[in-house]
Amino acid sequence: MKDPVKRKIYPTVDEVIADVPDGATIMFGGFGGAGFPNNLIQALARKGTKNLTAISNNCGTGDGELGLLFKNKQVKHVIASFPGPRSNYFQDQFAAKEVTVELVAQGILCERMRARGAGICAFYSPVGAGTEIAAGREERVFQGKRCVLETALGADFAFIKAFKADEIGNLIYRKAARNFNPIMATAAHVTIVEADEVVPVGSLDPEIIITPSVFVDRIVQAKTLRT
Repeated sequence: MKDPVKRKIYPTVDEVIADVPDGATIMFGGFGGAGFPNNLIQALARKGTKNLTAISNNCGTGDGELGLLFKNKQVKHVIASFPGPRSNYFQDQFAAKEVTVELVAQGILCERMRARGAGICAFYSPVGAGTEIAAGREERVFQGKRCVLETALGADFAFIKAFKADEIGNLIYRKAARNFNPIMATAAHVTIVEADEVVPVGSLDPEIIITPSVFVDRIVQAKTLRT
């Protein structure tokens, strides 16, 4: 009988994402170059999974981060708050109408994912009320303010970058890598983590654990990869 503590740990990045199918919706952690799961992204590029919906703050920096998936034309739709001035492949494909995009204000993007993790189906926000963003969407007035209905945002998979994970999936992050990663980890059906180091249960100070193991499904040890 297998040790249940070990069931979340996979030997390679290629094996940990092997069942991600064409057409999947995937959240990718990372912000401003920090905390991107670059090893998982490169494994997905090698696998050639296509027709993806990507949820990420930005759309790559040159060939780096999500840029590689756009370069390979593996993404069909993206939900992002700031595609980025160096997201060359995304910009070219968007201009050619090869990829579609839903732009979401950064705070709303975070809150939609947080809502999904908290079991909240939808919420109202004044952000975007009265603008093109709100066209065709339900509005209500609260405390004299027009508010737009926002729905929770989830995904099939979340690709997360952690500094350390223990063997059951408790996570800590390094500095600015604690950006979208903790929120996304709560909002997907399957959360896949690449960690610089995997340590025994009990090795992490409970006071510094950010993502509890209950949100983590798979772990692979993979050193930080710069792109």
